[in-house]
Amino acid sequence: MNAQPDDWHEIHTAYQVARLGSLSAAAQQLEVHHSTVLRRINALETRMGTRLFHRHPRGYVATEAGRALLAAAAQAEQAFSVMRARVNESETLAGTLILTSVNNLVPYLTPLMAEFQQLHPNIRLEYAADSRVFRLEQGEAHVGIRSVFKPDHPDYVVQRLTRATGTLYANREYLRRHGHMSSLEDLAGHRFIGTTRPCSSSMYMRWMEANVPAEQVRYRVQDFTGFIPALQAGLGCGPLSCWHASLAPELQPLLPPPGEWAHDLWLTSHGDMHRSAKVQAFTGFLKARIAERQADFMPA
Repeated sequence: MNAQPDDWHEIHTAYQVARLGSLSAAAQQLEVHHSTVLRRINALETRMGTRLFHRHPRGYVATEAGRALLAAAAQAEQAFSVMRARVNESETLAGTLILTSVNNLVPYLTPLMAEFQQLHPNIRLEYAADSRVFRLEQGEAHVGIRSVFKPDHPDYVVQRLTRATGTLYANREYLRRHGHMSSLEDLAGHRFIGTTRPCSSSMYMRWMEANVPAEQVRYRVQDFTGFIPALQAGLGCGPLSCWHASLAPELQPLLPPPGEWAHDLWLTSHGDMHRSAKVQAFTGFLKARIAERQADFMPA
């Protein structure tokens, strides 16, 4: 059997005849004339060079060749049904939406995720927070938030979410004992919190690795999620994004945000999914909420 791509219209018709048992029932299901169904069956049998149905007064019964073809057609029909469900889901405010970002954004964005889900209870949210860059083109996530470097993938839709900055923070007791800093060069007498391994994706950690002597890094954590507890405990001072520090108002800046630490946060989605209802709803919501909270990201 040598079915060609242009046979699929006829194969679908044959599948309906086999499933329903008659030309008239298939015609009604397909909303075409009885003669159209007959013409398609005859054309398919002619192209394939084999009889697909036994014609009986009581209806059409598939031959052995017909059963083999129609088993494949049934699988195709099921696959198309799954695809149609996914397409329909993407056009409604329902289904799963996956957000990815660096992990230190989790405590700030999670309350916003809860608010979004209250507005759209039929959308199931997943938050994949990781230093690894998730591949939107492979369906690993629907929306991504990345900092500093603008993603340049040709299939991505990239929007600037906000301008952000950071500085060095510590608790009040640390400041009482060690004082403020006049600049990023004013390192003498300060104890720093760092990471257990180099973190080249962070401009703050690149600065520390290039400028802070190793003997002044007195406490290390695995990643930025451990910085706030360490700073609150008075283990040293350390760099935080201003929005991150806004979650712990007891922490105080050692100096105003350095100009060179200002950077952009980028909101990304894949071109194929960007116009779907759920992605549009989420990105629109997130941009609006972040705009309302601009002072968290770029303090005056």
